[in-house]
Amino acid sequence: MPKLSVIVPFYNVQQYAPDMLRSLRSNAREDFEFVLVDDHSKDGTPALLERAAEQLSDVARVRYVRHEENGGLATARNTGLDAAGGEYLTFLDGDDWLAPGHLAALLAAVEDLGCDFVRTDHVQATARARTVHRVPVGRRGEVLDPRGSILPAERSTSVDYAYAWAGIYHRRLLERGLLHFTDGLRTAEDRPWIWRLHREARSFAVVGLLGVFYRRGVASSLTQIGDVRQLDFIRAFDQVIEETARDEDAARLLPKAVRTYCAIIAHHLADEAKFEPAVAKRLRAMSAAAIRRLPQDTLDEILDTMDPHRAARLRRLRRRITPAKAAA
Repeated sequence: MPKLSVIVPFYNVQQYAPDMLRSLRSNAREDFEFVLVDDHSKDGTPALLERAAEQLSDVARVRYVRHEENGGLATARNTGLDAAGGEYLTFLDGDDWLAPGHLAALLAAVEDLGCDFVRTDHVQATARARTVHRVPVGRRGEVLDPRGSILPAERSTSVDYAYAWAGIYHRRLLERGLLHFTDGLRTAEDRPWIWRLHREARSFAVVGLLGVFYRRGVASSLTQIGDVRQLDFIRAFDQVIEETARDEDAARLLPKAVRTYCAIIAHHLADEAKFEPAVAKRLRAMSAAAIRRLPQDTLDEILDTMDPHRAARLRRLRRRITPAKAAA
């Protein structure tokens, strides 16, 4: 069994994949496994990966899988999880990269702490600028209760730091069904995943390693494209609400889930100019329906404590009459 499997999905990242692949080589060990998943790229990415799989095989174990159809990031990560054999698992995206030796340091941290998973800080790279982003958990290098780090509702917490690649995960989480993503989600795929992990895992820790470089501003990234795939955030957060509502601590946890959902809806509405008109109209209709699906007593409490501008926008949305309702 490999000590660590690194799952890396790629889609049309010919420009950035060489940096990623060089960083894998600078992190390689004989007991590491690199699982490279091409999500049916249409550029030169597959050719790069075929060469890389051969070249990297002299320094680590390599598995290369190519999808016959594009399934999105969540599906590609699931393919990687199904193929991975490591005792520990981690993720990386095909347009990001690692500092030399980061994987060994990450593995040493989780083995020393002996917990289910470890989360790390990361460096955001926008053109030549570098910005450190930290896990919103103050206690470092200490084993903690994942459930205890979901709250408080009114502050940024560990479930708001949803980057799957900012951490390492023991295989027992995979065997318990906690590491797979909701198949087919095109955006916000990390949100149901991180909430489930914090509700159901038994232990975690945060360490201050700065070895992951997250590339922002990539033109092909869904965060830069205002098309209908962006609306999958509604399906993702509906899942968060539904699963949290079934939890034994739902009364305590739901306000956090509702507040986060409201904040994300408000964010997308404030940025709706980036969407095509038909998609923007659909965003407003789907957001209005989502607001009305939320537990209304909890929603009232959240809106009373939110930023007044955002709260007013969401209250207007709740009063919106959809075509289907008007017809009835």
